[in-house]
Amino acid sequence: MRLAIRHTTRYNFNEPVVHALQRLRLTPKATQGQQIVSWDMHYENAIRELEYDDQHFNRVTLVSVKPGTREVVIRCEGVVDTQDNSGMIGAHSGHLPLWSFLSQTNLTKPGPRVKELIKSISAHSADKVGLLHALSSRILETVEYQIGQTGVETTAEEALIQGAGVCQDHAHIFIGAARAMDIPARYVSGYLMMDDRIEQEATHAWAEAHVDGLGWVGFDVSNGISPDPRYVRVATGRDYRDAAPITGISYGGSSQALEVEVSVEQQQVEQ
Repeated sequence: MRLAIRHTTRYNFNEPVVHALQRLRLTPKATQGQQIVSWDMHYENAIRELEYDDQHFNRVTLVSVKPGTREVVIRCEGVVDTQDNSGMIGAHSGHLPLWSFLSQTNLTKPGPRVKELIKSISAHSADKVGLLHALSSRILETVEYQIGQTGVETTAEEALIQGAGVCQDHAHIFIGAARAMDIPARYVSGYLMMDDRIEQEATHAWAEAHVDGLGWVGFDVSNGISPDPRYVRVATGRDYRDAAPITGISYGGSSQALEVEVSVEQQQVEQ
């Protein structure tokens, strides 16, 4: 499937910036089942300083914000070809060893509620893939998808107690529970072509777990499926912080408002 993607991020500062650096993870990965046909990034009031691949093989672009700026706009546009691999990415790669995806982070660390969730699916323990699908289903049953109930600092345990959250929260709960069951798991940020609309207000997030004999396998808890050709992987990490689309520091002005516009649509391939 060929997907055309447009992604605009606009953020304003409450006063002119003296100095600011932004780390962008906005370039899709060239991985199994996914090929970048074209990808361009444009900046308003920011200058690209360098590009590099981080420890997760995410393509990172470092930009500096022009002094005196009160608004920065980052526009991404491109085309990506995807294949249906039933959510399977394959063998592990990256500079971090596989065992590093067994250790918890502050965002994924299980508490009593996550541990109760794990006990509720123990009947599936003989089949690891079945266990992970059961985990995904139970999370979606327990944590309703609701915008505005959680934030980027909400932990897996807090979202489970809240009983509401978004794709980021679903992914963190899944990752924390999988790791507690001795299954390596990681966070994925990217794009999803929706069936009912082209324009969206945010990027998407899901999780991947490493299964012996299969490698990394994706689980989109929020939609109750494994990723298919409608999904585009952009960045991966141990949690949201490793894969966040934009992170950075600023002096002389703090970010006051953030606006995101995303569109993903299928494009016909000429034969």
